[in-house]
Amino acid sequence: MPDALFLSAEAPYPLTGGGALRSASLLHFLACNYTLDAIVFREPRAPDPRLSLPSGLVRDLHILNLPEHSRSTLAKAARNAWRLARRVPPLVDRFAGFGEQIAAVTRGRRYDLAVIEHFWCAPYGDQLARISAVTVLDLHNIESVLHERCARTEPPAQAMLHRAFQHICRDLEERYLPQFSYLLTASAVDAEHARRIAPGAHVGVYPNLIPMTPQPDGSAEEVIAFSGNLEYHPNRSAIRYFQQSIWPALRERWPRLTWRIIGKNPDSVRKFTAHDPRIQLTGPVGDAVAELARAKVAIVPILAGSGTRVKILEAWAAGVPVVSTPAGAEGLPVRDGEHLLLADTAAGFADAVSRLLGDADLRQRIGRAARYLFECEFSWDAARKYLLFLYPATMERSDALRD
Repeated sequence: MPDALFLSAEAPYPLTGGGALRSASLLHFLACNYTLDAIVFREPRAPDPRLSLPSGLVRDLHILNLPEHSRSTLAKAARNAWRLARRVPPLVDRFAGFGEQIAAVTRGRRYDLAVIEHFWCAPYGDQLARISAVTVLDLHNIESVLHERCARTEPPAQAMLHRAFQHICRDLEERYLPQFSYLLTASAVDAEHARRIAPGAHVGVYPNLIPMTPQPDGSAEEVIAFSGNLEYHPNRSAIRYFQQSIWPALRERWPRLTWRIIGKNPDSVRKFTAHDPRIQLTGPVGDAVAELARAKVAIVPILAGSGTRVKILEAWAAGVPVVSTPAGAEGLPVRDGEHLLLADTAAGFADAVSRLLGDADLRQRIGRAARYLFECEFSWDAARKYLLFLYPATMERSDALRD
């Protein structure tokens, strides 16, 4: 089998969070078609990726340990000020400086293909191109677009920071994106952004996918649920918006209703949920699909973002109907009223949630249609049709044509 190298800013395993799930789906595809080496970064005190990576998936796994970072507000402000002065985005800065370690673990090896996960690691593309015939950058988001949209929804000080990083990211995207043989994006919308940034680049759409799982049997509780990494800016903004503008009306209309917030880093949103016993913060869970299946409705009040929302795919896999803003459902092939309900105002969002809470038949109809769409288009089983161009034989033919 040909050889491939996989460099990821986050460990694909354990399967917690949208980034890990996307990376893991691509990792599994590559492992079926290449002899695969992997290099992954690890945060301080994070579990050893070797403990959760399925046996035999990769030939060699190398771990790059990130330095300790204080999470205090003052420390974050100081880091961002220094980044602005150097015109380096936060996560590009976080993953910088490992070129010598990457060179050491790849010394003496040549690869037919190298895949880099996340734009944050794009600066290593030139280094990997020297030892790989083909390079691929998997863009989980378009970072300049993400910052631009966050600037519209964050308070003034944070908005100013996002606008600055928007322009910095755009400059770096124009520099790095054309260097890769192929770019992968999570949706056709993001693919269009990538083509505008890097005209002439080979851009493919590889949607977010999650593992095929049996639909849970769980009986729904009087619960609406939100899931995601609660430290992520768009998720934190969504929680704040829902708590301030939507939840009060639902809380009054449905006296027994609980709002359950599922995901890691719950302290990031605790200030929005404190003192309300009908808001539950569960923290991270082992099986987000099973946890969502306990709710009657999944809510996606996202105001800004890029890519597509794995939280919607997980709700679909659970057979739970979703209410989303248009921004939350961007990039997904949905029809309002069939696969989910869309609402672009706070009052409309509360009304849509109430419709589902009060109509079991509507919940079941939308849940079934969403589960079917997930099975057909958004499980790992569907990966093959999106990545035909990365099959070794296909790549050999395209290389011959270029020659």
